Amino acid sequence: MLLEQLSAYKELGIGLIVLLLLLVLTIRGMVRDRRNRILRDLDPRKIGIQDIDRMEDGSEFELYLQRLLSALGYKDIYKTTSSRDFGADLVFTDREGARVVIQAKRYAVQHPVGLGAVQEIYTSMRYYAADKSVVITSGRYTESCKTLAAVNGVKLLDRNDLVDMIDLFKAKRREEVMERIESRAEVVASKWWSKSKS
Repeated sequence: MLLEQLSAYKELGIGLIVLLLLLVLTIRGMVRDRRNRILRDLDPRKIGIQDIDRMEDGSEFELYLQRLLSALGYKDIYKTTSSRDFGADLVFTDREGARVVIQAKRYAVQHPVGLGAVQEIYTSMRYYAADKSVVITSGRYTESCKTLAAVNGVKLLDRNDLVDMIDLFKAKRREEVMERIESRAEVVASKWWSKSKS
């Protein structure tokens, strides 16, 4: 009798463990499906920084930014082709009629964006006849990248700026997001300016 009861409890325990495992796997699958659907749609109203971190490659980040620009009301948005993009991923016209080129860098925080991003986006301005250039990253920038950007008037938007833009957009404060994107970068003179003038 006692053995039968222990056997029944053992079977019940195994059944509960199996049921619990199935429930965990089902919930995990539902969460993954929701996340995949959000990423597939790349809807700026639903995407957060964690979703951007989970994107498979930079092209999804570029598409997200394109959809964000469109949702903000920008016109003439053009996503360049991955090959022969001449250093820009997106080209659009801002509210003042200025053409803006954007380079999107979906980088992890531990791998900062370097000089190449500034060099590429700055040189792309001539090809696209752009008035402003912006680099947007989900990470951060090296100090030399910040210096080169400041000397050349390239606007850098880092992870903190991106999080703020996402939050402002979701709060329907679109003008503030647009101002963050459109405002001109502060330009500083290179230390070489004073040396060449003497």
